[in-house]
Amino acid sequence: MYNYLDFEKPVADLEGKILELKKLSESGEAVDVAEEVARLEKRSKEALRDLYKALTPWQKAQVARHPDRPHCLDYVRTLFTDFTPLAGDRAFGEDQAIVAGFARFKGEPIAIIGQEKGNDTQTRLKHNFGMARPEGYRKAVRVMDLADRFGIPVLSLVDTAGAYPGIGAEERGQAEAIARSTSKCLSLRVPNISVIIGEGGSGGAIAIATANLVYMLEHSIYSVISPEGAASILWRDPSRAKDAATNMKITAQDLLQLKIIDGIVPEPVGGAHRAPEAVIQATGETIEKGFRELAQISNDYREHRREKFLAIGRNL
Repeated sequence: MYNYLDFEKPVADLEGKILELKKLSESGEAVDVAEEVARLEKRSKEALRDLYKALTPWQKAQVARHPDRPHCLDYVRTLFTDFTPLAGDRAFGEDQAIVAGFARFKGEPIAIIGQEKGNDTQTRLKHNFGMARPEGYRKAVRVMDLADRFGIPVLSLVDTAGAYPGIGAEERGQAEAIARSTSKCLSLRVPNISVIIGEGGSGGAIAIATANLVYMLEHSIYSVISPEGAASILWRDPSRAKDAATNMKITAQDLLQLKIIDGIVPEPVGGAHRAPEAVIQATGETIEKGFRELAQISNDYREHRREKFLAIGRNL
């Protein structure tokens, strides 16, 4: 059984009935339920398809935050070989909200930086729900420095509600660490690609997402602030998060139209959490295509990035 979102209740009811009939059949209490199960399964698929065909921005935000959605380490385990994680920023300590290291992708070396949210209570606490502290961003800079030195492409997998806003993080220079990480992304002499696989929240996301090519999964979101935070500022009412999500243009479709991102990775009907293997493979294909495309550009990767970000908002 899936963890159903509020707007998925019609599908949850149908799939609940299907499960109940199957249990009755297994226990011998129902003689022949195959025809009814097939009918309900067809209705369930149609209901799910209709729901996901017309998701609102707020519903997409809920899908992007789904607890069963594949996270950074799921992509790392599936798409890459010989992954060697690096720990610590060589200044304060280790931050497990950011996973960083080197691996091989299609046989070629690659540097990987990603935010990991965790998939149960223990791992979510371990990774601080994907909200990095300054040492996490300094670790990212350290890995990017190494990649730059040895000519290794950089990939970032973004999935965070934002950088951690705690007192300790602010005392250790959170804003400065984010700025330096963003600056390092811009100054890389090697190609870099970023994929928003869930949430791309505020400076916590942009710190590792300032790339030559930026992709988003179909139901991911990318924003300067969370819809709840925007509603609190604009209307002093967090309950108006739905309105904020619509007005902020946080969806992949809106951002592609605004030319802020470069492409969308399709998700199966029902979201990435219903078929994680398919989504991860599709993401891998998009990453491979992106690096092939970047290999063809003639100008400096830094200049390519500069032109890309300066053009945002100018040619709409």
